[in-house]
Amino acid sequence: MLNFVICDDNPSILNKLYKMLESIFINNNINAEIGLQAHTAHDVINYVQTHKVDVLILDINLQSEMTGCDIANIVRKKNKDVYIIFTTGHLEYALIAYKYKTFDYLPKPIVNEKLEETILRLIEDIKHTPSKFIRLNNNKTIINQDEVNYIKKDGMKLIFCTTTRTYETYSSFNKIESCLPENFVRCHKSYIINVKKISDINYNKNTVSFSPNDFCSIGSKYKNKILEVFENGNFTNNLERTNNRK
Repeated sequence: MLNFVICDDNPSILNKLYKMLESIFINNNINAEIGLQAHTAHDVINYVQTHKVDVLILDINLQSEMTGCDIANIVRKKNKDVYIIFTTGHLEYALIAYKYKTFDYLPKPIVNEKLEETILRLIEDIKHTPSKFIRLNNNKTIINQDEVNYIKKDGMKLIFCTTTRTYETYSSFNKIESCLPENFVRCHKSYIINVKKISDINYNKNTVSFSPNDFCSIGSKYKNKILEVFENGNFTNNLERTNNRK
């Protein structure tokens, strides 16, 4: 699920933007949520320290010591992949905004048709970025790969397990492997794990743990390969893309 953050110091505009986005998500069957509505720059900065954000919609001319551009500059250092959309009633800021690798610029007052056009273009851009997002159910569900702890094979289904929820789709490891980066490795005939999300490995019990209280098994035939991954950082062949696929 894509996580949006919107920031405007005008409560009325912020509320209107929230309702417009919610309507666009529903009408276009976009799997997204607005994780934060913020009135201040500090609220946004604090939020991005502990949450994965996919899209920022920022008012440039905030009535505070920090502008939307200042927020973008700080967030960019932490998350180079975040999509940034600026809003403002001051056209002279448009060129300044693009300095921060801006996806789009929306002049105020924001028109629903223009906002929807921008969001749909953003979704299309995401669909063509397999290295960052995983698309399920004929592209109706989009998951940020950084949120996935592991993928479990359950009969004809694959279950994508994140810290907060699970997603199910009818597919196979063979099909999904082409969408996964090298930090996803096979540890069992029924599990592919995201090594960046592992909190602990117990080789005596043959388990891999994830926060807060989730784990999956390490298969005996994969144990040596898991050791190799963590000792040598050799991720390349662990997904078994060329043989022994399950």
